[in-house]
Amino acid sequence: MPEFAIARPLRTPAPLPDGEAHAQAARIGRLAIRSLYREAALAGKPGLVCPGSQGSHRDMDFATFVRSLQALRPYFPAIAACGQQRPGFAPLQTLGIAAECEMLAATGGVNTHRGAIFNLGLLCAAAGRLVAEGKQPAAQAVCMSVAEHWGEAIRGSQNDVPAAASHGLIVARRYGCGGARQEAAAGFPAAWELGLPAYSEVLAATGDPERAALQALFALIAGLEDSNLLWRGGREGLAYGRRRASEFLEAGGVLSAGWRTHADAIGSAFVARRLSPGGSADLLGVTLFLTGLQGLN
Repeated sequence: MPEFAIARPLRTPAPLPDGEAHAQAARIGRLAIRSLYREAALAGKPGLVCPGSQGSHRDMDFATFVRSLQALRPYFPAIAACGQQRPGFAPLQTLGIAAECEMLAATGGVNTHRGAIFNLGLLCAAAGRLVAEGKQPAAQAVCMSVAEHWGEAIRGSQNDVPAAASHGLIVARRYGCGGARQEAAAGFPAAWELGLPAYSEVLAATGDPERAALQALFALIAGLEDSNLLWRGGREGLAYGRRRASEFLEAGGVLSAGWRTHADAIGSAFVARRLSPGGSADLLGVTLFLTGLQGLN
């Protein structure tokens, strides 16, 4: 796994001037939206929505995702600004709940970005907090800040949410898997151990950020207990999805000859089984946000 810089103090922590604080929060928010747009627009994602396909979804298309992202534009700079105040978890949760209402209003009740509201909301808040403390919001430091400052509250919050409110919570309780909350509380280890190494390797080899993103997605599908695969296909569906993704990677992934044909065949197989690796897609959004913090494409 590549080494990434850990944030170091730049100056004695002091409140940022209002103009600078606003500019930093806006920059963090723009990076979050850009990362989510890149994830949504990426072609070749098995079972997932992209500009040319609804994947395994009958209730949404790419236009639905664009409407959702437009609705969420104010949320990410707002939660980054909240992070600058060094809050507890509750104010972040309040902002996230409001953002989810805006998303559902924009999509006609379709859940396009619930995972992103949670994951990238926390990461934006952590980046804002680091900036306010006079530190660089480097990728590893941002992830560790989420775990350090809000990890315990994130774990505890799972018990406060009715299972019916989330497919992820249903499968977490049914199958005993960790789910999105455990991933966030631990500082997003899958992004570090799976997504970022795969992305960095392909970007270095090809200079192509889209191929790098697709490789990262397949690495995440192969390695995660994806809650959406569990929801749609149970243990059998999860095992099938992980096996097909692993086969793609073992064949060389996007660095192999004929990789696009191979990826398209996997996509067709996912659609035939109505499988959608939405948890992996959420963590691809996290991976792309972190690559942006690192200054990668």
